[in-house]
Amino acid sequence: MRIGPTIHATRQLRPLQAARELILGSTRGTIGSMNLDDKICYCYHVPLRKLLNFSRRTKPTRPSQMTECLGAGTGCGWCIPFLKKIADAPDRFETEEVIGDDYAEKRSEYIKTKQPKNKF
Repeated sequence: MRIGPTIHATRQLRPLQAARELILGSTRGTIGSMNLDDKICYCYHVPLRKLLNFSRRTKPTRPSQMTECLGAGTGCGWCIPFLKKIADAPDRFETEEVIGDDYAEKRSEYIKTKQPKNKF
């Protein structure tokens, strides 16, 4: 009986991450309808997982401090409402109103309609 991923499936991972996945199982997950590796900031390619970990680690006192995480929120401004939610409560962040593919489509509409840039 095999438990967890096989050795062949873990060769591409870093050794420590591979060992952790063999012991604990996969660390890839979802929040609501989004995968933790889905991009929140498309301008700078910042994934949800990175933003959640940054917020938990730094505990920003102002939502604008989320821009220190790889420049998220400094491009088109689409992700700023989500960055505010993540900064406010990273452990209670929900993405039920947005699905991964739907999120990208809504961002495209935001860019095309040239709406005023969201602000912190």
